Amino acid sequence: MTSPTTSPTPSPSSPDPAPAPIVPRFDDDETDRKLAIICSKGNLDMAYPGLIIGNAALGEGIETHLFFTFWGFDMIVKSRMGDLRFSPAGNAAMHLPVRDMHLPQTVAPAMTGLATRMLKKQIAELGVPEVPDFLDQITASGGHLWACKMSADMMRLTEADLREDVEGIITATEFIELTGGAQLLFI
Repeated sequence: MTSPTTSPTPSPSSPDPAPAPIVPRFDDDETDRKLAIICSKGNLDMAYPGLIIGNAALGEGIETHLFFTFWGFDMIVKSRMGDLRFSPAGNAAMHLPVRDMHLPQTVAPAMTGLATRMLKKQIAELGVPEVPDFLDQITASGGHLWACKMSADMMRLTEADLREDVEGIITATEFIELTGGAQLLFI
């Protein structure tokens, strides 16, 4: 028996096998990198992180798949994708994206509209495309868009309700099989 601080001694007749890496090596040009991004939120401020990272991955030649589930569907549903909103309500970390200006924790009825307009303006000033245009850019660069079957069933949505470049409505199991070996990012 070994103590917790010592490792077992290999027998002289069997070579010590190299441990399997926990994280794949990404500094090797021979590695086929894949990135799987699960987009689960449809508010404006949470739509961009997955799109920005996905776009950056494609720029590095990484095979990239985005899987939209639950409220993330708002990013790919034709009737909603152009009208994502940003609400400061209930966000304890909320502050105006302006130096040293903080919002009170009470939110007036029109704050969502104002906050959405301010955020969209700042994003546009940085030259970042709006969500539908960003998704166009991602698919034009070879990115893959997938919709979650369970979420589609819950929301009674069909492929006709989604952007044309969504490659299919698939189960979570199918997505995992499709993106086997990928780095996974849940947003």
